[in-house]
Amino acid sequence: MAAALAVALIAGCSGGTDSQDPAAAEASLQEQARTGGGGKTKPGTPTLPVTAAEASRFLAQASFGATAASIEAVRSAGYGGWLDREFARAQTLHLPVVDERIAALLEGQTPSMNFVYNSFWRNAATAEDALRQRVAFALSEIFVISTIDSNVARYPRGVASYLDMLGRNSFGNFRTLMEEVTRHPMMGLYLSHLRNQKGDPAVGRSPDENYAREFMQLFTIGLYRLNSDGTVRVDRRGNPVPAYTEADVSGLARVFTGFSWAGPDTTSNRFLGRVFAPDHEVLPMQGYAQYHEPGAKSFLGVTIDASTPDASLTAALDHIFSNTNIGPFISKQLIQRLVTSNPSAAYVSRVSKVFNNNGAGVRGDMKAVIKAILLDVEARDATIASQAGFGKVREPILRQAAWMRAFDTRSNSGWFLVNATDDSATSLGQTPMRSPSVFNFFRPGFVPSGTSIAAAGLVAPEMQIVDETSVAGYPNYVRSFLSSGLGTS
Repeated sequence: MAAALAVALIAGCSGGTDSQDPAAAEASLQEQARTGGGGKTKPGTPTLPVTAAEASRFLAQASFGATAASIEAVRSAGYGGWLDREFARAQTLHLPVVDERIAALLEGQTPSMNFVYNSFWRNAATAEDALRQRVAFALSEIFVISTIDSNVARYPRGVASYLDMLGRNSFGNFRTLMEEVTRHPMMGLYLSHLRNQKGDPAVGRSPDENYAREFMQLFTIGLYRLNSDGTVRVDRRGNPVPAYTEADVSGLARVFTGFSWAGPDTTSNRFLGRVFAPDHEVLPMQGYAQYHEPGAKSFLGVTIDASTPDASLTAALDHIFSNTNIGPFISKQLIQRLVTSNPSAAYVSRVSKVFNNNGAGVRGDMKAVIKAILLDVEARDATIASQAGFGKVREPILRQAAWMRAFDTRSNSGWFLVNATDDSATSLGQTPMRSPSVFNFFRPGFVPSGTSIAAAGLVAPEMQIVDETSVAGYPNYVRSFLSSGLGTS
């Protein structure tokens, strides 16, 4: 078991073996692949882990890291059985923890974003809904908001509720996720579509295009038109075919006008933030018709004539949800976040097919997508896992979380007082929910120049935050917390 936990900590998603005879283990795995492993998943997908190390490798993909108990749970229930149990678990929330911390403040003290970071680490290390917490973190690196932004940093309750919203939608439908991300006030603050007003030629005002651009580029369809396997479509000259145009951005920006803080009325004072309702930072934004762009809104080959913000938003999101790019674009990024940085086109195609139809005619079923990602033969086959191009660099947050889980970390105060860990010289060089931009800590297509990775034509997203300082700083940080513990007090 110690060997399996070591795999979880240092090997990322690369796999390994324990004391079982390797030849026997491989033969058993191939037999499961041939028979379908009991029939609960498609043929070619094993359902039972052969070794403790294989269970540990699965948990490195499906959770924040393995524990002795979770390894045994996976080996007992099988991959599919463990996933079904995780889908049924109640969500461990961040907002109640932040509210409890705020309620304990003394007069004159102000709420801190550290409360969110503390809750993140407590859930990463101890939450029973391990899969949901891991998927929510993956989604937070796609649907990015950042506490680097001073507007967002004012609202620890808002950021906690945003994390809870991602967790709530981790096992839901992607169409619902699209809308809840769009309406969340923290996203509205971060990408400036909260209080976004209709155009006014008299004062030279046009609808803010920030969210419309990032919604298409980063959250749904990407820059270029894609085949179902995630490969980029090209024109006759071999150039990538754009997924949208500047005119599409302008047209969609008209949809995202007239939304602002929730409340009991839709007055200008509430829209402009002169009056606030209780819980305004955690409630979905509401529409204000007087600030919404009237008339037709044309983008991505459709024209919407709805005159209210809510009707315009529903029609726009429905149309974008039907775009053929969403399946491969989102499926590949989730594979990269959970399993491997360089999935084959066939792997992406299989998951994208499930995104498009879960087998019962439902599009965007996140449970089905997650299951397809984690049970795919490329994710589970030990032979594939041992290949040089497979797996992913474990980003600092995941390294620390894996250590905390493997060694059953506890906090005397119960609060897990790990605050910002930005400094790469003395800490992780990465803080959850605090990426430097909407492009996350690293880009999915990042290639470290002058490396064997580049020479092999591969990507390594997490390498974008690796440099001389972080390489030297991390061992010193580990030495410090091994001797003195993590965090404060």
